[in-house]
Amino acid sequence: MKYRDLSTFQLDVLREVGNIGAGNAVTALSQLLNRKIEMTIPSVNVVSFDEMMELIGGPEKKVVAILFRIYGDAPSNVFFVLSVEEAELLIRTMTNNPTYKLKEDLGKESIEFSALEEVGNIVTGSYISALSDFTHLYLQPSVPHLGIDMAAAVLTYGLIDISQASDYAIVIDSKVNSQGTSNMLKGNFFLLPNPDSLQIIFKALGLEENE
Repeated sequence: MKYRDLSTFQLDVLREVGNIGAGNAVTALSQLLNRKIEMTIPSVNVVSFDEMMELIGGPEKKVVAILFRIYGDAPSNVFFVLSVEEAELLIRTMTNNPTYKLKEDLGKESIEFSALEEVGNIVTGSYISALSDFTHLYLQPSVPHLGIDMAAAVLTYGLIDISQASDYAIVIDSKVNSQGTSNMLKGNFFLLPNPDSLQIIFKALGLEENE
C-alpha cells in the first residue's frame, strides 16, 4: 500500500485514532504540568518529505525533535517536534524557571533533557496506545532520541528507512496549547508508519485497501 492510495475513509480512521490519542495525552500532560492543556483536533495529511519539513518551518529551522522507533507488528517512526522557543517555554513551565534558555549541548542527566523526554514519552505513548487498542497489534516504542539541530538534519535520521520505499509520509499533526502562560505551546506530532505497516494496520482494522 502506498501513502497516496489512502482513501478518505482510511484517513478518517487514522484521525479518530489521533483524537483518542490526543485525549489521553491531554489528561497526562495536564497532570504533569498542573495546568489545563488543550489539543487541537488532529489533522491527517499525506505529504512529501519536503512538505513535512515545511510544516515545522523549513529544513533550516532549528528544532527540538524527539524520535521514537516503534517496534512490533507494524514498525513505524514517531517524531514530537518543538521549536526552540516552544521547548524553552515547556521547560520553564516544568521547572518554574521563567528565564531558562535552551542549551544545544543538553546533557542526558540534566533536568531539562529529562523534562523534554518525559513529555515526548507521554504524547507518543498516548497515540501508540490508542493505535494498539484500535488494531490489537503489538506496538512498542523505543527509548526516546532527542536532538537539537536544523529540521533537515534531525528528521532525515528518522526517514532513512521509509525513504527506501516511498517519497511520501502520512502525518497525524496536533497542536498542544498550554494555558496559563503568555504564550501558547504548539508541538507537532508526526506518526510515520513504514509503507508495509499501513497495510498491516488497515487489515487489523478490517479495512480493505480500496475502501
